[in-house]
Amino acid sequence: MSVGQEELNYRERATLRAVALGQAEITCSSEPDLFIDGLSCCDQSTVHRLARLGWIESTVSGKPGERVAAQITPLGRAVLGTAGVPGRAA
Repeated sequence: MSVGQEELNYRERATLRAVALGQAEITCSSEPDLFIDGLSCCDQSTVHRLARLGWIESTVSGKPGERVAAQITPLGRAVLGTAGVPGRAA
């Protein structure tokens, strides 16, 4: 599925936007946990999906389980941009 064909649900869009704001941390793991403003994200299945798809990632390598800064990837930005960010045309 190409970037333009991928559909995001509301939680996925909100999670990507929160990570894009630079206030997120992610655990170093194959199934990472995400923290926004220090609080655990309530929908870890969404976080796992975004990480598996390569739309969010850690900014640095860390020890397993360590919390490090999270970032949205260029692919994640492209998907978010095509999903209709508030105030922008889809």
